[in-house]
Amino acid sequence: MAEVTEPPSAAERVLRALHQDPLAAAHPTRNDAVLAAGLALLCGALAYADTALRPDALGWALLACSVLVLVWRRRRPLGVVIATVVCIAPYQLLDNAHAAPVPAGVVALYTVAATGTVRRTVTVGVCVVGFAVSAMSSNGVHRVLDVLRTSGWLVAALVLGVAVRNYRKYLAEERTRIGQANDRRIAEERLRIARDLHDLLAHSITLIGVRTSVAAHVLTVDPDRLDRAAIAEALDSIADTCREARAELRTTLTVLRADEHGPLPDLAGLPDLARTAEAELALDTGGVHVPPAVGAAAYRIVQESLTNAVRHAGPAATVRVRVAAADGALRLTVSDDGRGPGAGSATASGFGIVGMGERARSVGGTLRTGPRAGGGFEVSASLPLPPLPPRSLEASA
Repeated sequence: MAEVTEPPSAAERVLRALHQDPLAAAHPTRNDAVLAAGLALLCGALAYADTALRPDALGWALLACSVLVLVWRRRRPLGVVIATVVCIAPYQLLDNAHAAPVPAGVVALYTVAATGTVRRTVTVGVCVVGFAVSAMSSNGVHRVLDVLRTSGWLVAALVLGVAVRNYRKYLAEERTRIGQANDRRIAEERLRIARDLHDLLAHSITLIGVRTSVAAHVLTVDPDRLDRAAIAEALDSIADTCREARAELRTTLTVLRADEHGPLPDLAGLPDLARTAEAELALDTGGVHVPPAVGAAAYRIVQESLTNAVRHAGPAATVRVRVAAADGALRLTVSDDGRGPGAGSATASGFGIVGMGERARSVGGTLRTGPRAGGGFEVSASLPLPPLPPRSLEASA
């Protein structure tokens, strides 16, 4: 069943816009055209509301041009600022509504600050603010508050643009750092998988070598009294070992994560693992044959779950581990009744759930995690057990 996702809220859209590089955003021209249309309405309303200095036809044309050039603000931010100043300067000198073009100038300056260097931002800001103050003063505007208000909006736009640019730069550096950390972790995991493969294949190849030597010994020690049953049993054992090794190799190659170094772990190590974490362990495999890859996956899932329980469930929490073979699968559950600060979301971040899920899928199993109804957290997995080869079934019978 496909997961239904809710559309992002307005706040999420704003945060996404702040996080994203404006030069790499999708549909930049279309978005800037919509922004220019909105600013045109705002500037037009400000100009029309000033009945004393309402623009004439030329003033309206200059005001419209100062807003229209914002459509190209991301591709040519410096050029847009120059074009905006070229349009606004005669507009102001003709003594039109002075507040009307301020929004267009603010957006143009913000774009320069958000996309350029600090040096270019300071240079452009000093030139534009100085020109604006000089133009308003030479035009007979002697009210100090008007001059301060206009220059204050321009300076605020520059400061905001620089702050947003630094924030985006910080996010980009964090993404790079996290990416490099992930690359290192993947390299370490691949090395760990190589070691697991070595341990697995070395064991299987050793068994094949021993059983081959037994068959060769039977053939050469007394050719006149050839024990065909012993030779057949040795060859069948070799075939069984080859099939098992092939299956283990196929499943182990899909394993992408592992957390500890050393030999390939199995269920035999669970008592020590549970004792170290002070957890209650119930282990009941009923003598069922558990392949090394399945045992390793179970061990790693329990290990990660115990680590998170100890870390997040709180000091007084009780952790229970149950591993049992039933219905052709190895089923394991790790639960806690913790109410620590991270209880209920112990593995919601980082590599915990991802690593355990990949371990389970590597052997064809499934994993479920989530808060418990009575409090705490629970991890449950079902790892299928392959059927025994025919010779092994006969031996066990």
